[in-house]
This record gives sequence, structure tokens and C-alpha cells, in this order.
Amino acid sequence: MNNPVCIKICTCFTFLFILSVHTSAQIQNMNLLNTPIDISDDFKSFTNTYYLADSLVQFDPATAQGRVGYKRYNYVTRQAFNNMLGVLKPVSANEFPTTEYEAAPSLPFSLQFVSARTVRLRAISGFQAKPDQESLMLVNGKAPIDKKDWKYSKITGGHRYTSAFGSVSVMEHPWHVEFRDANGRLLTKTIHHQDNADSTFTPVLPFSYVRRAQDYSKSMCATFSLSPDERIFGCGESFTEFNKRGQKVVLWADDANGVQNETMYKPIPFFMSNRGYGMFMHTSTPITCDFGKYFSGVTSLMIGDDELDLFVFLGNPKEILDEYTTLTGKAAMPPLWSFGFWMSRITYVSEQEGRDVAAKLRENKIPADVIHYDTGWYTTDWRTDYKFAADRFKDPAKLIADLKKQGFHISLWQLPYFTPKNIFFNELIQKGLVVKDAKGNIPYEDAVLDLSNPTAVKWYQDKIAGLIKLGVGAIKVDFGEAAPANGLYASGRTGFYEHNLYPLRYNKAVADITKEVGGENIIWARSAWAGSQRYPLHWGGDAANTNTAMAAELRGGLSFGLSGFSFWSHDIGGFVMKTPEDLYRRWTAFGMLSSHTRSHGAPPKEPWDYSAAFLKDFRSMDEMRYKLMPYIYAQAKDCSQRGLPMVRALFVEYPQDKGSWLVDDEYLFGSDILVAPLFENMTERDVYLPPGQWIDYQTNQVYPSGWNKIKAGAMPVVMLVKEGSIIPHIALAQSTMQMDWSRLELISYAMDGKKATGLVCLPADNVLREVSVSANALASDPFNGKVKWQIHSFK
Repeated sequence: MNNPVCIKICTCFTFLFILSVHTSAQIQNMNLLNTPIDISDDFKSFTNTYYLADSLVQFDPATAQGRVGYKRYNYVTRQAFNNMLGVLKPVSANEFPTTEYEAAPSLPFSLQFVSARTVRLRAISGFQAKPDQESLMLVNGKAPIDKKDWKYSKITGGHRYTSAFGSVSVMEHPWHVEFRDANGRLLTKTIHHQDNADSTFTPVLPFSYVRRAQDYSKSMCATFSLSPDERIFGCGESFTEFNKRGQKVVLWADDANGVQNETMYKPIPFFMSNRGYGMFMHTSTPITCDFGKYFSGVTSLMIGDDELDLFVFLGNPKEILDEYTTLTGKAAMPPLWSFGFWMSRITYVSEQEGRDVAAKLRENKIPADVIHYDTGWYTTDWRTDYKFAADRFKDPAKLIADLKKQGFHISLWQLPYFTPKNIFFNELIQKGLVVKDAKGNIPYEDAVLDLSNPTAVKWYQDKIAGLIKLGVGAIKVDFGEAAPANGLYASGRTGFYEHNLYPLRYNKAVADITKEVGGENIIWARSAWAGSQRYPLHWGGDAANTNTAMAAELRGGLSFGLSGFSFWSHDIGGFVMKTPEDLYRRWTAFGMLSSHTRSHGAPPKEPWDYSAAFLKDFRSMDEMRYKLMPYIYAQAKDCSQRGLPMVRALFVEYPQDKGSWLVDDEYLFGSDILVAPLFENMTERDVYLPPGQWIDYQTNQVYPSGWNKIKAGAMPVVMLVKEGSIIPHIALAQSTMQMDWSRLELISYAMDGKKATGLVCLPADNVLREVSVSANALASDPFNGKVKWQIHSFK
């Protein structure tokens, strides 16, 4: 029993087990470069001090400004029958001298009325040295003020302001800010310490701020009530479950390395509730949102900033999106050619490859408008120098001009990081155009362009301008999620404030110079922050080539559309490896019915490199998109004017239909076409249809609202048109440049010859107009004979 060998082996295994556990714990707690900053731990630390909003100390109804008294608390332990709990208890001041510091400070807060539907709630955790500055996230740098739509009244125990769409009340003690709809129904309210003190044993942090022991920095926690059947949507291009209720969402731009994890290329500090309100957290600091995950009745918005700047919107989803995008900007209308098919892969590397792809597209009659050169057009793959490799591109200007004559635009890849071997590395550092660390070095191996520095922006835009002048149609604005968190920026702020803002600065810099030189509103970007929707468009990142990735991509797109973004695309078939043919076929239908359409990823991506049957199906789906171009273009224009997404959650159009709030594997393509992709190798699927009748685009079969089992047609997708709609079509062309917009076909999807309506927008004037058809005849002609119409009804 005391065999030395046995003892040695057991000891060895014990050591390995301990090492394994220790290593596992290390890995779990390891902060890798650009790991998203989750600040929620700061709000449950026993070393920090917490200040809980308690009572209204002073308030001026005329200005809607006042002061809130905060009480000081710490976490202490409480043990009951071998269970240890951390609970908040009042504590006295710990500063010396005691005469110099407030134990229970009263601090300013205010309400501002932006519109009849929008209220701004502001609060601070202490002295603010800097006055309000212009915000890149807001249109014109600041929010408007509109007091005329809100009327004040004194109520028992507080103050109330009312508009036609709801009310906001400030209660004195306990201090609450309550938001109600026009019928007086409570939508949400701030949480006070007393709200849960007697009703639950679970310690819940109320509306408060934290003071960290490690550096005395402060952050706000805006805590609001959640109702029993409440659902939360938005937060950017989030790939987790569509309804965020029950989730913790960390808002920190990250190279997500795919579309099936909880990190995001495009976090957006905005969400909406099915209760009839939305919230925009106006900050660029890291944010952790707990939507009832820790405690089911509470939303905790843990904001890195030491001040709270929160916009609250009242209304249904369309009204909320309109208000939010009026504040932060609506998407510019992209050029017509951008809505055509983009052919790409990782990567075309020469002039000849581009010419060959163009020839093959036309030879195989695959309608297309863009050929994208990814990382390989430089002398050294991935090394950005803004020049075509001289040995592989004899005459780039002639290449671009020749392809444009054939109906193709060129898109080019680049990124804002410069490796040590890059020709511009030393120049950028010597000129002080890069992000620095605390010592004055660069934080990373790469030099990261400091886009908070106007001189750096000018240097960068000069490089991009040269490409646009050469005839390039669009720049791929890749990466941008890794601005150093510990960096020092020309703005005077650290990466704590600049990291999330970097994608917006990046999008803006490229979009502005593209518009200035080329005259068109177009980029192709991966990262984003609030306000980036002004600079379309964005795509979904590096998806895996799997069914689950395809489904996650749609969830991300739906959430992104509910965050103020009208235009969004994704890599058809996935990015990482060669796409299985069956998946590529099904994903193509999804891709052709998105706002923008690109095949991209590991080769082969060209449809002629798959089977003849696949090529035929790909061509058919692409032709369908090009015939639908008048519908797509008109819907895009409508979206750009109203802040609506092209890939649209069902409840945006049907907010009163409870079933529409439950669906995350279907979408509306614009307002009138419903799309249910096939996420597995099957020929039919269950489809939920909102109220009304729905007509199959491929078979003309009519379906009622509710759940239906529907077979896909020749195209591997379920695609239905809302009854009473007009879907405008155009004659097939191989590029949008060749389309004849003076002749359009209106297909009426109205039952029994009833009136049908639709939208048409001609690229010549970009004016959106409504057309209507009754009994197979044009009811009115908003174009005064400029368009020759063919009118048909479905049969």
C-alpha cells in the first residue's frame, strides 16, 4: 500500500490536477489584448464605495433642474445557515479631514425635452471640469431643446411633465423618475433602494454611482424597472438571442472573430422595449447592460462614464427609431450601383484576375456591379501602402476605367493599423499621428492611426482621396475595433473614452472623403458605434460556413437594424473556408434579399467554380434581385428618410401583434416582402405570418396569418408579399448601369382586383413617390408620363 512508485504516481497526478485547476482559473481571468471591458464587477466589489440616489433635495420646475441627495453605502457580509451574502449597508465617511468632504453629497440632475417623444435625463457623480462639448454621436454635435410640447404640473409628492405621447414624473422621496405612455401606463421607472428592500432577499443595486477604491474614479449605474412580459431588443449587431431580456450585454467594440459569440464588431448603446420606450446611453465609455439577468425585475445600465446622459424615447418601434435617428443621424442614401451584386473573395491579387472575373461574370450572365480587391492588391499582402502592386497591376487607372465601361465598380480593402514593416510606420510615429501609451511609445506592435487628431485624419484622407480620384468606387473600412484601451489620444482622453468612438471616427473619415472626391455616400465597414449609421454601409464580419452561423448572422442583422442602421450586408455562404454547396445555395437567397449583397470569403467563391446546377440557381436568384431593383431602391430611400432597417424585424411593422415579437428567424425585406430563409437542408419550414394575407412570390399561393408550413419554390427560400402591395420590377440587366428606368412593371398583389399601393423612386431625382393600382389600371401617375408602366396582377 505504501509502494513508492504508486505514491509517486498519485503525487504526480495530484500535482497535475492542481496545476490544471490553477491554469484553468488563470485562463478564465486572463485579460487578453482588447478583451471587452465588463465593468459590472466594479458594482459588486467590497472595496468600493456606493452612493445611492435617495431624495430630491431641490428642484426648479421652470428649468427641470434640481439636485438629488445620495447616501453612502458599502457591501458587507451576512451569513445565514452556511450561506454568505453581500449586502449594502449605510456607512459613515472615511475621508480626512472630516470637514472637507461630503459624506452624503447632493448632486445636480436635469431633464431636457428634445421633442414631444424624447426626454433627456442627465446626472453627475461629482465635479465636472469640462463644459459640454460637441458630440460626434449627435447630429450637429448637440441635441435640440423643445420645451413647447411639454406642460408642467405639480403632483402629490413630485412634479410631472406631459406631452401628447406620454409623461415623465420626478418624485421627491423616494426619488424616482417615472416614464408613462399617453394613457398613463407606467413604462419604466428608476429603482430606489427601498423598492426591493422589503420584497426580496436578493441584494439589488438601485440607481447609484460607484467610487472605486483603486483610483477614486466614478461610474454611474442607471437602474430601471422591468415589467413581467417585457422584451428588450437592439444593442447593435448582437449575435446572441434576439430578445436581450435575461442577458448581460457588454458594449465594447471587439474583433468578434465570427458571428456566434457574445462580443460585437458593432456595439450600439441603444435599445428598445416592447413596452413602448427606447433608451440611448450617450457615452463612448464601456457599458455593461444587465437586462434582468441578475434580477429579473431590473435593468441595470452600468456606464463607465462618471456622468449619466440618457435619452428616453416614447412610442412604437418605428417612432422610436425615427426619434433616435433624428438625434444621431439617418443613413445617407447609397448610390444605385451599390445595391447590385459584389463579387469578391480573399483575395484577388492582380489586374488580370479582376479582368478574368469580370469576363466570367458577363460570360455566365451573372448580373454584377462591383468587383472587390481584398488584402492582396498591395505589393505585400495585408501591408497597407495605398498603392497597387506595380508588378501585378500594369495600369490601375485603365483597369478601373475599362471595368467601369462594362458596368463594374472597384472596391478596395485597407485598415488603419500599420505594421513595423509598413513604409509609413516611422513617418506616422515621427509626425505624432498615432495613438501613444503612458510613456509616449506605441501601445501595440502596430502603429494605430489616431483619428481623434485632425492632422492624422487629413494625412489619412489624402491617401484615400488618391484612390477615389483614380476611379475607385468604394473603400472597405475593415477592422477598427482595437483602438488601445490604455492609449493616450490627441483628444486629450484615454482609450476608456476613445476606444468605442474609434469606429465612428473611422467610418466618418472615409465616408467624408469618398463623398467629397467621388460624390457618393458609400463605404463598406465592419465596425460601428452610435452615429455610424450616417455613413453606410456595414457588413456582418467573419461568419463561419455553417447553418448556425447563418442563423446567427440574421439575428445580428435584425438587432443591428433595431439600433438605427438602415443598410447591412453579410458574406454570402460564410467567410472562413470553402462553402459547402448546399449552404451556399440557401445563403445566397438570404443574401440576395438583404439591403446589399456580396459573396466573399475563402476561395472558391465564384459561382462557376461549383456545379452547373448551382450556377444556374445562383444566376436565377441574382436575376431576381436585379428585377426587383425598383422595389429595393424605393425601400432603401424610405428607410434612409425614416431611420428604418431594410432587414426588418416583423414587429417594426406589426407592433400590436404579439406573435411578431417572438420571431427571430424571419424578416421583412423592406415593408412588403417577408423572407424566411432555410437554415437547414430542407424544402419547407414553419413560417409565422403577421396579420393579413400573404402571397407566395414564387408560387402565388395565398396564406393566412399565423403559423403555416410552407414549401420553398425554385429558389431555396420562403418569400411572400403582403396582400395589397405593389412590387415594382424592371427589365433584367447585367448591371444597374444598363437599366432602363423609363419602363417599369408594377405587379399588384391585391385580392379580387382591390386597390394596391407601393413606392417608386427613380435614381434620376431620388424622390420617393407612392403609386397605386386599382383593377389592373394605374390609379394615379405621380411621374406625369415620364415612366411607361406595365401593370400586372398576381394569378
